[in-house]
Amino acid sequence: MKSSEDDDNSRDALLAERERTVALIDSLSTRLAAVLEATSDAAADDEHDPEGSTLAVERGHLVAQLERSRVRLDEIGAALDRVGAGAYGTCETCGQPIGSERLEVLPATRQCVRCAARRPSRRW
Repeated sequence: MKSSEDDDNSRDALLAERERTVALIDSLSTRLAAVLEATSDAAADDEHDPEGSTLAVERGHLVAQLERSRVRLDEIGAALDRVGAGAYGTCETCGQPIGSERLEVLPATRQCVRCAARRPSRRW
């Protein structure tokens, strides 16, 4: 049976993870703004501008990283909701406890290792 102390530790770990993710989103957003500014100053002809294709690739990577980070932030929020509801650390597929090692590595995970291996999802 989980204790209040376990919930507090889980909440603290998730809040720290949320803080890191928000900082990452801020950093990526700043970098993306710089890339967008650089592309607006550059010639619109990416095909003939040696910097243009590099900036386009970097922009694409940053947009993808931002999207993944925002999804991660949503998942952390959902995990915090599960802590509040007393459901954190329980596999949403089989109902069994999720191992502490897995929660340490993936604090927002919804599945135990066995269920994740059987039916991987894009969610944490």
